[in-house]
Amino acid sequence: MTLTTEDKKAGMQAAFAQAQLAADQGEIPIGAVVVDQTGQIIGRGYNRRELDQDATEHAEMIAIRQACQHLGLWRLLDCTLFVTLEPCPMCAGACINARLGTVAYAAFDPKAGACGSVVDLLAEPKFNHHPQVIRGLYQPEAKDMLKKFFQAVRAGKIQKPSQNRSDKLQ
Repeated sequence: MTLTTEDKKAGMQAAFAQAQLAADQGEIPIGAVVVDQTGQIIGRGYNRRELDQDATEHAEMIAIRQACQHLGLWRLLDCTLFVTLEPCPMCAGACINARLGTVAYAAFDPKAGACGSVVDLLAEPKFNHHPQVIRGLYQPEAKDMLKKFFQAVRAGKIQKPSQNRSDKLQ
């Protein structure tokens, strides 16, 4: 599937909207959407690690899971994942396993990025599937969103959801 400029813009705007939902709840603002070949969003997700206390609740994982459920298939060959931050190794692996056609991300992740920054799992020749990758799509906006979030956290204006939990184990 060839993505037009408008397709890319719409996909990333939807991912940014998901990232804002995360930020509004004190989560790191990372959002993702899966779009099918007609341009319809079939999966949405935002970072929920702190909210759910689950290391696997990344935006990409949630969006991919929802897209598979929507289609009733685990193969997302003609679909595109739009995400505001470069996928980590777990999420890059999910992109490969789901056979996503394209992965488009905004900000590079120099600490955990697995699509070129630290490693490039999507280009690993030993894997049996290699999604097309679009890197740095709307990167300035994504970097700005992350920067403002972490500034607010450091200033004490945002408290992580896990800091509010009364049911923590002692």
